[in-house]
Amino acid sequence: MAFEYAPAPESRAVVDIAPSYGLFIDGEFSEATGGKVFKTLSPSSEEVLSEVAHASAEDVDRAVAAARGAFGTWSALPGAERAKYLFRIARIIQERSRELAVLESLDNGKPIRESRDADLPLVAAHFFYYAGWADKLDHAGYGPNPKPLGVAGQVIPWNFPLLMLAWKIAPALACGNTVVLKPAETTPLSALFFADICRQAGLPRGVVNIVTGDGSTGAELVAHPGIDKVAFTGSTEVGKAIARTVAGTDKRLTLELGGKAANIVFDDAPIDQAVEGVVNGIFFNQGHVCCAGSRLLVQESVQDELLDALKRRMATLRVGDPLDKNTDIGAINSAEQLARIKELADSGEAEGAERWAPACELPSAGYWFAPTLFTGVTQAHRIAREEIFGPVLSVLTFRTPEEAVAKANNTPYGLSAGIWTEKGSRILWMASKLRAGVIWSNTFNKFDPASPFGGYKESGFGREGGRHGLAAYLAPSNPKGSENECS
Repeated sequence: MAFEYAPAPESRAVVDIAPSYGLFIDGEFSEATGGKVFKTLSPSSEEVLSEVAHASAEDVDRAVAAARGAFGTWSALPGAERAKYLFRIARIIQERSRELAVLESLDNGKPIRESRDADLPLVAAHFFYYAGWADKLDHAGYGPNPKPLGVAGQVIPWNFPLLMLAWKIAPALACGNTVVLKPAETTPLSALFFADICRQAGLPRGVVNIVTGDGSTGAELVAHPGIDKVAFTGSTEVGKAIARTVAGTDKRLTLELGGKAANIVFDDAPIDQAVEGVVNGIFFNQGHVCCAGSRLLVQESVQDELLDALKRRMATLRVGDPLDKNTDIGAINSAEQLARIKELADSGEAEGAERWAPACELPSAGYWFAPTLFTGVTQAHRIAREEIFGPVLSVLTFRTPEEAVAKANNTPYGLSAGIWTEKGSRILWMASKLRAGVIWSNTFNKFDPASPFGGYKESGFGREGGRHGLAAYLAPSNPKGSENECS
């Protein structure tokens, strides 16, 4: 008889959320022009966590002016001096990691086990990593004495709020740029706490500015003439709109957009290991992952064996309170996202795919969706073509490696893929054929600050992380040599 898990809640007392927050501009918090505000909710309970300022065009203008004013002094600092600030920020993040992990789970809905053990260590690691690059830019491969671009306008999504902030801000500051960052409307709190970390680290005023608001605030930031570089992570639809806005200007642009990754399991793969990889690939962070392995391509000869093992494993997943350390799947981030997941899942049934989910009692309050898989899926189904961004897995089959490659590449996206086989030669052959920016072999969702991340086609362009991530924030002395790094 299986043992029952006792509740193991993380205490909310470690984080003190103020009833309201202003914009962080030029080192100070201030109200939005006109006093407009919005509320941020906890998706697991629909509780109002705080009231947050909604930045107007005038506020964005103030933030860009502050960043422009700080740029001259910040960019003139020796790299070793900029590195000291980044090291301080990284250490403070480590010291406050428990507080930040609880905050992230409250505001985002993700399990505390993930925010504590995955998100926060990676956030600190990115600041440590790029602190190490700050005085070595001459040796990064972008020509001698590369220069910062200026003011970076950065717009981040709600699925990994603090981690996406680190991916954007750390390389920008290391290269000598200043920043205006706009967090997602549904998850603004960790960015505002980061503003306090910047003050705690003694970062000069205006180097980092944070403006909160909805899509209109992001649009004002992207279009602002004082921005030299735009970095966006989010949906392909919004990415296309940003590309249209930036077209014809001198602004540099990097986009990290949607995905519909194939997790490909061959008949010689270790089934139990592959099942863990499939579960991690699609149910991690409730499937709110742009590189999620949302399409399972399994070789026909092991389909039944793999699906039986996968269903057994899915039946053990615990859905519930994000602050419970035993929780595997937390809350969907918003009512709007839950509605989209439900609509696409219903379309899968309507188009003839077979739906299965384990018996699962969902909480009565908040936004929840049980882990779900579809079999009998064809490439014509919407659930096999469109990004669901939720805990929904579509299962397709293949017979030969060539067929697996054809099906995996039959998507407008090209962000990631996974390959499960014991044959190293097959892994290398598949990797050379798959049109994806990140390819994992016998694992999935493994990240490291030294490794570049990014996609092709409608998954965007440019790379974040690693030495390649510096290219987006530098004006090299050898532009020809740098072009290949960003392609």
